[in-house]
Amino acid sequence: MDRNRLFWGSRRGMLELDLVLLPFLDNVYPSLAQEDKERYWKLLESEDQDMFGWFLKRMDPEDKEMLKIVEIIRNNTGLQPS
Repeated sequence: MDRNRLFWGSRRGMLELDLVLLPFLDNVYPSLAQEDKERYWKLLESEDQDMFGWFLKRMDPEDKEMLKIVEIIRNNTGLQPS
């Protein structure tokens, strides 16, 4: 997937998600294994409210493959539950 499509796919309707996904895209995504990049592409198809809950560790995705990329993002961002 090209960089421009990834950037716009990572721009969400919630500022909180932009603050997680855009730095992740710049700082971590380029070094991911291809399988994890593909998991990220799938993640971008998720609803904003679901992603927000996952990143704040309020819930986990049911899909184990999705959980893998969510955990990578959780471990590489400064977003912490309050």
